Amino acid sequence: MMKKFFVAFVCTLVGFSVSAADITTDTSDPLFLQMQGRALVQTGLEYFETGLRMGFGLSYGMTEKLVFGGRVHYQQDFPGPQDGFSSIDLGGIYRAGDAEEGDDNLIYDVLVGMKFGGSHRVRMPDYADSTYYMGMRFGRQYAGVTLAGTVKSTWIFDDARGMAYIDFVPEIYFRTDENWRLGWSLDLRKATDSHYNEETLDFKLVRQYGRTQYAGFVNYAFEARDIGAGIKVNILF
Repeated sequence: MMKKFFVAFVCTLVGFSVSAADITTDTSDPLFLQMQGRALVQTGLEYFETGLRMGFGLSYGMTEKLVFGGRVHYQQDFPGPQDGFSSIDLGGIYRAGDAEEGDDNLIYDVLVGMKFGGSHRVRMPDYADSTYYMGMRFGRQYAGVTLAGTVKSTWIFDDARGMAYIDFVPEIYFRTDENWRLGWSLDLRKATDSHYNEETLDFKLVRQYGRTQYAGFVNYAFEARDIGAGIKVNILF
């Protein structure tokens, strides 16, 4: 099944044309980093086979290279008791390397954060309490396309459900014209508890209105055989 998805993915990219758009307001870009003094508000709603998730996030450009923010999610678990507010996620992004236009250097961002509070019943591991993470995202932004990858390591400290896992996420993101974007990503997760190993393919379609973006997305988790779909709204102030 994985091979079929990769073949379809590659075929979709062949012959695809891209065009220039304003990168500085493209908040769905996998390498987006808002400028100093800019605030980004993100809300989202996702439906999947066993539940519903809602999220809210707020981040602020502290300097030209540092962004700090937080987010929280609520989960409604349809068949079971794993519902409630997730832990509060506080984290930062630091731009360690910035490629100048016409340069061959990559963009490098350092990611750090922690999660605390929230219900102990929410679904593991994404919304778990007592969680710390660190990672790096890297790639290149061109006028019409962004190529990126993220490596992120996460540690969950819990007497009963503690674990560690690592995610590798390659992404490709097209600015098809001034207002429309398309993106694909593949999250490859490896956990110390093999029950949480997962490969998730995600597709998103984005429409931009000024500094506001509406993104519809569909994802498929191969191990769990779970399909999710939803919408995200990003507003840049």
